[in-house]
Amino acid sequence: MFSQGQLIFAGCFFVAFVIAMVIAYRKDVKMHKIFYEGNYKILIGFLIFIGILFMIKIFFKR
Repeated sequence: MFSQGQLIFAGCFFVAFVIAMVIAYRKDVKMHKIFYEGNYKILIGFLIFIGILFMIKIFFKR
């Protein structure tokens, strides 16, 4: 399906991408703590909303 060169390139690209993302996150970690302080509340609300939709789907399917 893929040649050996393509697989090697994909592996190297993935490793380099992950390293770049870790470095970028570490540079911005102070700013994230200031500006995104309460974002876990939004995540919890979103998960509850999805759960409610799932329950409604199950309820009306029966």
